Amino acid sequence: MDRYIAPVELAKAYRLINHGPTVLVSAYHDGVEDVMAAAWCCGLDFAPPKLTVVLDKATKTRELLEHDGYFVIQVPTAAQLALTNQVGSISLHDVPNKLARCGVELFHLEGVPVPLVAECSAWLWCKLISEPHNQQTYDLFIGEIVGAWADSRVFSGGHWQFEHIDPQWRSLHHVAGGHFYAIGEALDTNEKTAE
Repeated sequence: MDRYIAPVELAKAYRLINHGPTVLVSAYHDGVEDVMAAAWCCGLDFAPPKLTVVLDKATKTRELLEHDGYFVIQVPTAAQLALTNQVGSISLHDVPNKLARCGVELFHLEGVPVPLVAECSAWLWCKLISEPHNQQTYDLFIGEIVGAWADSRVFSGGHWQFEHIDPQWRSLHHVAGGHFYAIGEALDTNEKTAE
């Protein structure tokens, strides 16, 4: 395991996606791995921690996670802009060597059957909470977060450190048609809030 990958307590796992980044979704079933980009992912609950993600019916990643029941949400960095755009634009249904073609490097953590995408800033391993009506009607998937990790260079002490590191670590935020923004500068109200 990369020496910078550190566990994140599940009570704070929502903070890894609370800022609305475009995410990468990885899934695995019966020897097939896939990764796709998703712009609509957000936290849903704290205890147990849950998230939602919208996955189109046409995607292979969705098919894999529906069969396996597990998936990983990862937060890509600005350095992964091209990779993120490519895995969101190319389907494994059409391009059998999609991951190699897009330059996706996968790794595994002990006990996690789903592959994770290397060089991301955060990873959330999720167990699918099956809601067939939501999945079929709205393409909306709910996952219970069962494991969370982050790169300690960019997320530490339960908080993102974007303002203190190289801009290549900033998260991506998809607008449309291959157009993204990186997260901007930090702003504080200087008011005391509960941690």
